[in-house]
Amino acid sequence: MSISLTLFGTTACHLCEECLMLTRPLEGNGVRVQQVDIVDDPQLLERYQLRIPVLRRADTGEELDWPFDLGQL
Repeated sequence: MSISLTLFGTTACHLCEECLMLTRPLEGNGVRVQQVDIVDDPQLLERYQLRIPVLRRADTGEELDWPFDLGQL
């Protein structure tokens, strides 16, 4: 079974980079991470601007706000 995650963030966000690095070990184990820049979408910007980075599971819609660790993923 594979799991798809969406990372909501921006290119200028150092916490988003940390989050992405944290997910790297999972990518070889059936986890796919897609990055979405919230700056490109006004609705996403309004929803996530104070919360980024945020990971959302595609199958459940569950969201995990930063800070989190590998165990929580």
